[in-house]
Amino acid sequence: MRAQHLEILVEEPSAEAFLNEVLPRMLGDRASFLIHTHQGKNDLLRKLYRRLRAYAGWMAENTRIVVLIDRDDADCEILKQQMEEAATAAGLLTRSASCRGRWRVANRLAIEELEAWFFGEWSAVQRAYPRVSSKVPAQALYRDSDRINGGTWEAFERLLKGGGYFMGGLRKMEAARAIGRHFDPGRASSPSFIAFRTALEEAVTCAAGAPTRE
Repeated sequence: MRAQHLEILVEEPSAEAFLNEVLPRMLGDRASFLIHTHQGKNDLLRKLYRRLRAYAGWMAENTRIVVLIDRDDADCEILKQQMEEAATAAGLLTRSASCRGRWRVANRLAIEELEAWFFGEWSAVQRAYPRVSSKVPAQALYRDSDRINGGTWEAFERLLKGGGYFMGGLRKMEAARAIGRHFDPGRASSPSFIAFRTALEEAVTCAAGAPTRE
């Protein structure tokens, strides 16, 4: 059964602001969604098992859960395993362990942070903030949006300041909302965003196929 409703758990308000702008275009009228924000990664991870256990007690068959966490500087495999174990302990099948779209929980990482997704759809940044450089995607330092060294949001803040924006410091929620209004999911090149988009698309279309191992 395809998902008709998505429960999405995020770690901070900027992710909620971004997704509230982007998800209606991604989902259309195929599914409703509700975003639950937390007070950072540690807060979400600390509460994850209890939240998933509560979902397991009441969620309808046509509901899916998507958990989105920034990788930051954590070990990707260890963090993902921690998320997978919470879902398994709660009695919910994950996308990584399922086949033929039967999963109830998809654990996704923004690598290394939400701002990497902005680098991967730089035209949305330019539409929101027209004075930023159009040459950023061509620069070796930023070409692979999920492998930007030295902190993704710090690099993003520097580039916006270079265009004369946020001179007093990046206001992450404001930027996420503004960029989200212009963000084209089909143009985005960030591998971690594509993995997120693929999981949502699979949920609302009930895609069948070989076992997934992401």
